[in-house]
Amino acid sequence: MRKGIQIVFICVLFLVLFGCSNTAKVIQPKTFNEKTDVFTETKNSSSLPETDFAVLTIKATIKTHVEGYYWLESKDSRCGKPGYPFLLNIAGQAVLWKVDGQKEILPRYDQDGKASRDPDAGEGVKYVLEKKIKIHTGTYKVFLGLPNENYVREVEMSIQNGKIYTLDFRPVYKEKTFPTRLSNFTRGIKDLQVYLDGTPL
Repeated sequence: MRKGIQIVFICVLFLVLFGCSNTAKVIQPKTFNEKTDVFTETKNSSSLPETDFAVLTIKATIKTHVEGYYWLESKDSRCGKPGYPFLLNIAGQAVLWKVDGQKEILPRYDQDGKASRDPDAGEGVKYVLEKKIKIHTGTYKVFLGLPNENYVREVEMSIQNGKIYTLDFRPVYKEKTFPTRLSNFTRGIKDLQVYLDGTPL
């Protein structure tokens, strides 16, 4: 019986490591700049786009456990630490943004004593990315990678002249299976839902 458990554990570990390895291979090439003229970061939120350009606001949020929550966690993990990385790549131009989070504590239980259905329930660190870029008109694949999570998401969107857009990446967390099946940030990222001006992509 114990041997069977060991075999299952080894298989699961292999699948996890294999999946992480494959994702890392996808992320790595996206860190390099093949182009430098696709977009530029802008601080001016009030200006209208220039001719042949649009303004795109990139938003992404993620909540992680505090530093030291898992005692076997790698020292290289950025969970709970300053400088959580978000990698953006559009048409071969890449930028790595590092965000300092804020500690956030939300109730784990509601007034009836039941486990909260809020995936952000509990003590953790919330990272909020919001960057504004000026981008040439055209159709692009927008790649967002979370190197710390070995997770990537890519969407395609068309940029029209003189428009202002908001591209919002919202987290879906993995589920806890005990005592109730609820998603929670302490389990890590499962997916990112993407919205363009509030419409799902």
